[in-house]
Amino acid sequence: MTQLKRTPLFESYKEYGAKTIDFGGWDLPVQFSSIKEEHEAVRERAGLFDVSHMGEIEVKGPGSLDYLQKMMTNDVSKLAPGKAQYTAMCYENGGVVDDLLVYKKADNDYLLVVNASNIEKDYDWLVSHVFGDVVLENVSENIAQVAIQGPLAEKVLQKLTSQDLNEIGFFNFKDNVDIDGVPSLVSRTGYTGEDGFEIYCKKEDAAFLWKRILESGQEEDILPCGLGARDTLRFEANLALYGQELSKDISPLEAGIGFAVKLQKEADFIGKDALAKQKEEGLPRKLVGLEMVDKGIPRHGYDVYVGDEQIGFVTTGTQSPTLKKNIGLALLNSQYTELGQEVEVQIRAKRLKAKVVATPFYKRPKK
Repeated sequence: MTQLKRTPLFESYKEYGAKTIDFGGWDLPVQFSSIKEEHEAVRERAGLFDVSHMGEIEVKGPGSLDYLQKMMTNDVSKLAPGKAQYTAMCYENGGVVDDLLVYKKADNDYLLVVNASNIEKDYDWLVSHVFGDVVLENVSENIAQVAIQGPLAEKVLQKLTSQDLNEIGFFNFKDNVDIDGVPSLVSRTGYTGEDGFEIYCKKEDAAFLWKRILESGQEEDILPCGLGARDTLRFEANLALYGQELSKDISPLEAGIGFAVKLQKEADFIGKDALAKQKEEGLPRKLVGLEMVDKGIPRHGYDVYVGDEQIGFVTTGTQSPTLKKNIGLALLNSQYTELGQEVEVQIRAKRLKAKVVATPFYKRPKK
C-alpha cells in the first residue's frame, strides 16, 4: 500500500478532532466538527483551512513572461508586481491540463500555484515546453499554505500583523508580511466565495501559524475547516474543481471559465486554435446549474436526460448548506441549457425531475 502524503500540519489535526481521508494520495481532514458547521462558520464568521497540499512552482529568468504567455490561456502581460491572476493551461485540443493562480512577485519572477493532484503532471508539462532564458523549480515541498476565509477573516488576521490588510485588494498580495513573527506571502484570494486570505509560509512555520490564527479568532468563533466544507463552499460559488468541472476532456470555455481565456492576446498559447474554433462554431456543451424538482441529490457522474436522450452528466452536486436545496452543476448539450429547461437526473434506478437554474448559486452580500 502506498504511503499517503501528509502536510506539515498533519500532527496538529489530532488536537482539533480531525477526521482524515485519502484525497488524491494525501491524508487530509474532511472535517473537524461537521461539514455543515464549518460551512456556516465560513459564510457567517471565519474558517481556517490547511491547503498545504497545493503545489508551488517558481518561474524565473528574463524569458519568463514570453514563456508564460505561451503556456497560459490568460494574458500574463497584464500582471503588475503584487498582483495574482486565475488562468488555465491547455492541451493543443483545448482540454485542460490544470487551472491555477499566477503570482507576479517582480519582473522575471513568478509563482504558480497548482492543484495538488496535478503537481508532477503540471511540472513535467511546463518543463517539456521550456524555451528561452527560463528557470523552473518545483518548491512545493518547502511551502505550506493556510487559508482564512469568511466575513471576519480580515479582523481575525489583522490582530497578528502590523500590515494594514485593508490595503491588499482582491487578487492582490504582499510578500514578506510579518504574521506574529512568521514571514508570509499574504494573498487576498480564496476558494469559498467569501472574503479572505491565502497565506504561504515555510513549512516549518505552518503549525505555529495555524495555532496562532485559531487562537486569534476565538472571540469570532473561528473554526478549523476540512475538505468537505471547502467543496460545498466552492460549489455554491460556482468555482470549478479540476477533475470535475475541468479535465483533459472539458475545455475552459465549456466549463464557464472563458473569462480566463484571452483569445485576443497577441501571444500564441497552447490550445488557442482549438478554443478559437470552439468559440466560432459554438460550444457543443455548457456547464449549467441544476435544481432538483423531485426529491433526490444529483451526485458527480450521474447522467442527465431529456426524454430518452442522454444530454450530459452532473459534475458536482449536493444539498446546499446555505440554500437548503438539492442542486448540482452539469455539463449539458448546449441546446438544453436555457434557464428553466426541464431535465431528468438518473439517481440510482429512477429518473428524477430537475430544472436548469442560474449560477453562481450563492453570491456574498455586498458590504
